[in-house]
Amino acid sequence: MSKPVVAIVGRPNVGKSTLFNALAGEKISIVKDTPGVTRDRIYADVTWLDKSFTMIDTGGIEPESDDIIISRMREQAETAIMTADVILFLVDVRQGLVDADFKVADMLRRSHRPVVLVVNKVDNFDKFMPDVYEFYNLGLGDPIPVSAQGKLGIGDMLDQVVEKFEAPVQEEEEEDDAPKPINQIHPLWTKHPNDCTDEEYKEFYRDVFHDYKEPLFWIHLNMDYPFNLKGILYFPKINTEYDSIEGTIKLYNNQVFIADNIKEVIPEFLMLLKGVIDCPDLPLNVSRSALQNDGFVKKISEYITKKVADKLIGMCKTDKENYEKYWDDISPFIKFGCLKDTKFCDKMNDYILFKNLDDKYLTLPELLVKEEVKEESDVVDADGNPVSDADAKDTENAEEEKDNRKVIYYVTDKLQQGQYIKMFKEQGMDAVILDHNIDTSFISQLEQRNETYKFMRIDADVTESLKDETSEEDLKSETDTLTEVFKNALHNDKLTVKVEKLKNASISSVITLSEEGRRMQDMMKMYAMGGMGGMDPNMFAADLTLTLNANNELVKYIFEHKDSEHVPMFCEQLYDLAMLSNQPLSVDAMSKFVERSNKIMMLLSEK
Repeated sequence: MSKPVVAIVGRPNVGKSTLFNALAGEKISIVKDTPGVTRDRIYADVTWLDKSFTMIDTGGIEPESDDIIISRMREQAETAIMTADVILFLVDVRQGLVDADFKVADMLRRSHRPVVLVVNKVDNFDKFMPDVYEFYNLGLGDPIPVSAQGKLGIGDMLDQVVEKFEAPVQEEEEEDDAPKPINQIHPLWTKHPNDCTDEEYKEFYRDVFHDYKEPLFWIHLNMDYPFNLKGILYFPKINTEYDSIEGTIKLYNNQVFIADNIKEVIPEFLMLLKGVIDCPDLPLNVSRSALQNDGFVKKISEYITKKVADKLIGMCKTDKENYEKYWDDISPFIKFGCLKDTKFCDKMNDYILFKNLDDKYLTLPELLVKEEVKEESDVVDADGNPVSDADAKDTENAEEEKDNRKVIYYVTDKLQQGQYIKMFKEQGMDAVILDHNIDTSFISQLEQRNETYKFMRIDADVTESLKDETSEEDLKSETDTLTEVFKNALHNDKLTVKVEKLKNASISSVITLSEEGRRMQDMMKMYAMGGMGGMDPNMFAADLTLTLNANNELVKYIFEHKDSEHVPMFCEQLYDLAMLSNQPLSVDAMSKFVERSNKIMMLLSEK
């Protein structure tokens, strides 16, 4: 039986080579304070007590780096991980816990190998132990403090290593000593798609990318003219809570590995995928300057984009059921692609799915047809009788040009916007769910490219369908009185107050924020989170409108008893109730809301 293999992995410059040399008993690896000096795997035999094993020193793993040398080091480390029986994950107590450590930890968890978490550079246990405890957050068990340079804690670390060996180690057979080739003579991507089974595709995916989750589906690239290109692109199942969104696409030249994720060859948005691309016509020199100005490389990139779009369109047309099933996983990728590549956006425009309030998937053309039918049915006169298109146009206000774009209503949070959803459903109206971070940018792009429709969140305005037909003149008295009462009660002269007769009398008040103002708010928040500074998002709060329901009994009470002692408190309560259906209250506002609610209940109990 062969000796167990222990691989030392970690970010660059955490002390892997120093630890390796300490265990090997001689200076085999290069030790230098420059990240990336250990580029290849280095082996040494180590004995601890009665256990013998092979130790591998690897290059540092830098999950975010696209440097070719670093990528090659990362590949070497990943290969070592898959051949190891136990992994020593080395971190640096002086650098502290960083984001890259979490990403390496996720990679190690997916390898299903036993992991020993080692915190290096702990030269003084009393001084650094509080910092060691921070590494419990990686979720890899107890961190073991060591000093590779001072050879402190090495014994405790090795005790943990040998405990994870599954069986007693015997003398290694000579035939097992040779490294196993990871490349096949005839890899799957060189075969014709008709000669490959689904199980072969899945097995290839597991072997190459070490992902325990099966891919959603894949695209087999096979082109002979005007250039030679073969490959397989996989759409992985992405769990955005735990996994990094970035994928891995390996680039080959005649089955000779070149590098991972070369952005000049592979479109940026396709980096979310996993796969291999083999193009013998590509130069082995993949320097950025050479590729950026290479027209041939651009054609390859365009071809790959076209094949991906064709696959998605074909699936939508012929296998809609599975396309819908995959949509929630692939939609961020498709939307990102549309933002990055106008040609891809043009091809995919009619095959983008939108999930409505009933969890049904509709394409953009289906949504627009639905809105068109509804608009036609909504054209009625004061008596509720249908009006012809010609008559309807004659009734338009000539002083103000109407926005004739079709409106697609959307929801970003089904729970938070539950009141508005209820109002919509009661009137037979629908909306689509857009709850991903990319959606704001995506719908803005769609609107810029097509002037026949626009998107509007359901809380951006109170639509005519939700209101009883009435005129401003009929509600002038209520509007003037309630506006003054609420502005005084809320101490806000800039507050915009409207009074409408909503069909649902149980709703007392709603808050609306114009679509433009809210999008600007979101943009400012995004810039602020990115550390870019900019304007205060709250400056758009002036766009807030409080709409009061004249059909609601509480609003009627406030109108009829405007001078009552408790009316200011009721006004504040109605305002906060409306805000709660629009967005979370601040800590201070929520405290006041709870306190005020208690007072109101006490008033009711006294009656």
